[in-house]
Amino acid sequence: MMQPGAPEPQKKPILVITSQVVRGGISGRGQVFSLERGGHEVWFLPTILLPWHPGQGKGTRIVPAAEGFSSIAADLAGSPKLAEVGAVISGYLGDPEQAAAIAGLVKAVKAINPETPFLCDPVMGDHDDDGGALYVPKATAQAIRDELVPLADIVTPNSFELGWLTGREITSEMQALAAARTLGNARVLVTSSPALRRNAIANLLAGPRGAVAAEHSAIADPPNGTGDLMAALFLSNLMAGLDDEEALKRASASVFELVARSVRKGADELLFAEEQQSVVRAMAMVTSRRVLETKARA
Repeated sequence: MMQPGAPEPQKKPILVITSQVVRGGISGRGQVFSLERGGHEVWFLPTILLPWHPGQGKGTRIVPAAEGFSSIAADLAGSPKLAEVGAVISGYLGDPEQAAAIAGLVKAVKAINPETPFLCDPVMGDHDDDGGALYVPKATAQAIRDELVPLADIVTPNSFELGWLTGREITSEMQALAAARTLGNARVLVTSSPALRRNAIANLLAGPRGAVAAEHSAIADPPNGTGDLMAALFLSNLMAGLDDEEALKRASASVFELVARSVRKGADELLFAEEQQSVVRAMAMVTSRRVLETKARA
């Protein structure tokens, strides 16, 4: 037990490796803000620079040269400061060659402390009116699948990405759970997993002590960036010592509340600054339940 008046343990920095936008809260913008608001220092290595989310319209893409990106990753991997890093998150890649550089950096972090968690958010595609499709080049998706997912302690695909990674059809919770288990990672968090209730969205976690789902009402036309936020908050909650179910519930509540408040105000992006209390301590109620795996393993 911590003695009265003793300083709280310092939260460790988190290394975030993903895209950077000028306007909006997707990807690195939302993750860095949320993690810093939660008390973490953040190291941020952008994989690409965009003016805004591609769904907002066409824009210039600035991708660092592969040699330059690899050199920066090598600089970080060889730094004596690398021991400060308490976790790593990877997300959207601007080029398939970045995967190898990121993998090398993750291995360098784990060589110092094998217990440092690596979360891979395999940002590569989503469902659409035609069923779903990759929105990155196939070579990039393959690089994420082959070089980053196997290294990850936590993988956070949406249901389309899970289906693509495993080659399985995902139309039910049991199918999502069975597919998640085939990846072999300690924790697989399936965002936007098929829900049991109508007009609901589920986040399904297949963890080392069983499976749990957190459900909340669906919100029409939500802003982009919910998967990025879910990944960052879930990891931060685990690092704070919460168990899987509580970490999932709190992260789901924050995402749901921030989306609801942003949509209510007519925003086309998540209102991180204006509604930041939702990120820190959401008041929204999210139900959770244990999921039996006997059928999923059949």
